[in-house]
Amino acid sequence: KVISNGYKLGERFLKIIFDNALHFSVEEIYVTLFDETLGQKRLANLLGDWGFEEHGFKETDNGKEVVLVRDFRPSVDNSNPCYSYPYINMDTQKFIVPIYPAYHTELFPDSILNTESSDNFVESKPNRNAISKVYISRSYERDLSPGDIIVFYRTKEPGKLAIYTSETTTIGLVQRVITNIESEEKFVELCRKRSVFTDDELRKHWNYRRNNRPFVVNFLYVYS
Repeated sequence: KVISNGYKLGERFLKIIFDNALHFSVEEIYVTLFDETLGQKRLANLLGDWGFEEHGFKETDNGKEVVLVRDFRPSVDNSNPCYSYPYINMDTQKFIVPIYPAYHTELFPDSILNTESSDNFVESKPNRNAISKVYISRSYERDLSPGDIIVFYRTKEPGKLAIYTSETTTIGLVQRVITNIESEEKFVELCRKRSVFTDDELRKHWNYRRNNRPFVVNFLYVYS
């Protein structure tokens, strides 16, 4: 039972479930739940967003008990990568994406380096828990498509030797790319709770170069 709203804890638990299902090579994941209350319906909707489908139900003294099933055999759905997460299609474009050390582990807590303290990265913020995250860019390369693979490269820490601080750490999967964002408010809305930045920091990013507004890449945090 997840009581705290707004922290993306549901996605955090789903990632743990998917990671374990992958580790143990299971073919199917199922969940039983009652869909009587608003909270239960929200949970059913969340599971549906990640490929769970209703297999059946039974009437009980406590109400309707629904069985939701997720086929976990290897497959890919480039039109909606959430449905086949965490599997990836190698026959797609691959991109290497740099990320500064100051933002790296804040966005990818499972990719924490051995030289960092895990005490600083407990699951206390929504951007840390979410599977679906946001990367902000001004790159002229914007030809990304759903299902493309992005490899995140943690850049060298200022003033330190490159060894153990500058390396590729994380694989992501593109969900969608949002360009031509019409306003600052829309930009903040798209990035809120799934990026490492506060609303004020997002506004600064939006206004940093007025002739080259940032665009947004929604991606899935797949592997560390």
